[in-house]
Amino acid sequence: MDVETGSTNTSLSWRFPSFCENPTRDTLAEGLLCLLKPTVDQLDERVKATRITQLELKQQIDGLAEELRKIFEAQGSPVDLEAYTNKLINARQKITVVSNILQAAQDRLQKVESQISRETAGRRSLLEPTPSASAALDIRNHPSVQ
Repeated sequence: MDVETGSTNTSLSWRFPSFCENPTRDTLAEGLLCLLKPTVDQLDERVKATRITQLELKQQIDGLAEELRKIFEAQGSPVDLEAYTNKLINARQKITVVSNILQAAQDRLQKVESQISRETAGRRSLLEPTPSASAALDIRNHPSVQ
């Protein structure tokens, strides 16, 4: 296909012939554009300002890190916190183990308590006579039955 014979018509009017011919649609589109443009422009400016602020913050953090590195190097013997960190990690592990043991003990106690409740309810039902059993006892003790 030659360049001259190929179609170069890519406008909306070729695909939608009545797109730009409707004055109501044009007015509506222009109104929406006028309505949204200030908001989009304001959002764009705020994004740019945020990016600039983030770059400034990054530079300040880098400067602070450099100053801290200089202070650390200038200080002859820094405080060794690794031993204290290891103690805290060990204490946390011990607390976790004790917490797991206490949770398991509490679970077992709850199971024992529920078993005791079931056993107590079962014994009560055996010890307390039912109304039909009471009536049967009354019939046996009645003088006319004997």
